[in-house]
Amino acid sequence: MRCKIIYLFAIISLLAVGCNEQDDGGHVEPITIYEKINGQWGLMNLKMVDEFAKTNAIEPAEQNLSTLFNFEDFKISFNVDDKMQPTTYQVLGDVPPLFAPNGYWELNAPFQQTNGGAAIIYLYSDAQKTQLTDQLRLTSVPGSNEEMEIQLTRVSGGTAFVSYVFKLSAIN
Repeated sequence: MRCKIIYLFAIISLLAVGCNEQDDGGHVEPITIYEKINGQWGLMNLKMVDEFAKTNAIEPAEQNLSTLFNFEDFKISFNVDDKMQPTTYQVLGDVPPLFAPNGYWELNAPFQQTNGGAAIIYLYSDAQKTQLTDQLRLTSVPGSNEEMEIQLTRVSGGTAFVSYVFKLSAIN
């Protein structure tokens, strides 16, 4: 009886091994940040940070602007072409313009930084991307939670004096 069980196990093992073909799949292009931020994003929270107050431990250093100045209506669209290359962006909603409400965009690198640094979103006024209007730091890249965070920092004389932190969630 024991020999029959061992013999049966050996046959099943050989059949299982013989039918198992290794499939490594086909080559696909890696997922870029462009793919992750493509689409329309709605505002979850907007925080204004007084960088001077923050540096000097003066309270309050932050203020929530989410419900002020119609920012609850803030939406932004980042568009890409059929090859997942960046094209245009547009701010939607009747909100004060903290940066140009429409134009063209691109990243400083299409993939997440290996050094842990934030990606930079460059905003341009022209399709050739020669007239830079602003820079946004992508401080949180969207993942499975479909949320991202971007930061706009205003600088004078090389010193940051205020920043705006936009926490966004995917609409589409």
